[in-house]
Amino acid sequence: MKHLSFLFVFCLLLPARFLQAQEIQDLMADPVARSLYELPDVIFTKIKKNGDYPGEVYELRIRQPIDHEDESKGYFYQRAFLTHVDFEAPMVICTEGYMRPSNRMYELTLALEANQVDVEHRYFGASKPHHAEPETKEYWKYLTLEQQTADLHHIREVLGQIYRGDWISTGISKGGQTTIFYRYFYPDDVTASVPYVAPLNLSEEDPRIYAFFDTMGSDECRQKIYAYQKYMLKHRDEVLKRLKWYAKGGGNEFTYLTLEQAFEYAVLEYPFSLWQMGFGCEAVPGLKKTSIDDLTAHLMEVADLSFWDDEHLRLFGPHYYQAATQMGYYGYETEDFKGLLKALPMHPHPNAAFVPYKLDVPHDYSLPNKVYKWLQENGNRFIYIYGEIDTWSATGVPPSDKVDALWITVKGADHGRARIRNMSPEQREKVFGALRRWMEE
Repeated sequence: MKHLSFLFVFCLLLPARFLQAQEIQDLMADPVARSLYELPDVIFTKIKKNGDYPGEVYELRIRQPIDHEDESKGYFYQRAFLTHVDFEAPMVICTEGYMRPSNRMYELTLALEANQVDVEHRYFGASKPHHAEPETKEYWKYLTLEQQTADLHHIREVLGQIYRGDWISTGISKGGQTTIFYRYFYPDDVTASVPYVAPLNLSEEDPRIYAFFDTMGSDECRQKIYAYQKYMLKHRDEVLKRLKWYAKGGGNEFTYLTLEQAFEYAVLEYPFSLWQMGFGCEAVPGLKKTSIDDLTAHLMEVADLSFWDDEHLRLFGPHYYQAATQMGYYGYETEDFKGLLKALPMHPHPNAAFVPYKLDVPHDYSLPNKVYKWLQENGNRFIYIYGEIDTWSATGVPPSDKVDALWITVKGADHGRARIRNMSPEQREKVFGALRRWMEE
């Protein structure tokens, strides 16, 4: 296997010709390449950096069992990007929730002057198994929280042979969820975990989302949001005429869902996206002075129609499969829209509706509930970062005085701005003070 890895590296670097002895000698003079070459299950190639951060970058393909409990099921190769600074420096393992087509640097890595390995999630991007046809249940059965965290554990074990400093895990949004689940299954793999804007949903439609909407903005604001949603549904024929042109211009195709279904989902999604993306009440247009063209354009700005087109549902199908089977999700309150929803059922479950190939899959949300309880009693050395107005903060991990952990809410921040760089100086000091303490321990 090691010789196959070695040959594959050079096929990537220098296709369609044999290597010269000097080229082999030059590569083996690279201490990182030499160390990676000695590791099991790792194929690598050096790639160009996309920033000023020091060190070298390598694209990895890491051999993973399709089923970590039964390796006879076969293997696939998981993509990851390694940024090497120093073998003695800390390592930040970034637990992506989706595809990761290129290397990106996390702010935690930059602040700690650390190495980084950014790991694409199984079943996304280039990290897909090929043991069965995608339209079958057999293909999807190994997309579980247990299997995805076992992938991370294997990477930790392999790269831990050459990077022996402190390891810290981090991830954003669904990647933050992955950070949490990874720590639950492998509590000793890392010194600390820093999930950003990470929900921990406890059911198919976690009701904490609805409670969040009841507290955001003033009564007048919430009535304004509702009035906009109702107006758009009542004027569906006019809106749909315009959406057809939006879809044509954007190259969006709607065969998994119809265009009308996508429109209704967009209207129901509107308050969620309004807060998640940081638009706020001031962005909601007045109905009397705004044309139907501008009202439709606003809907597309806040709840983009492409979120429900065939391409999006194909790329993010694994996410919806996970939401439906184990992770949980959120739903939509529809009682106030009776008679206005014509393409959707009165209680549409988005996680179930978007499952790949409309497969009928099992639902078991017991694991997130176990993790939720475990975090309250045993979740030490976590730093949770949430945005004050981000909708996903509604289903975040609540503070507990029984653990040595830190909760930071970034004032005024939405899903994309809840970052260390946007914290107050006092908050930043708390974050790095906790990390220093845990790393010294």
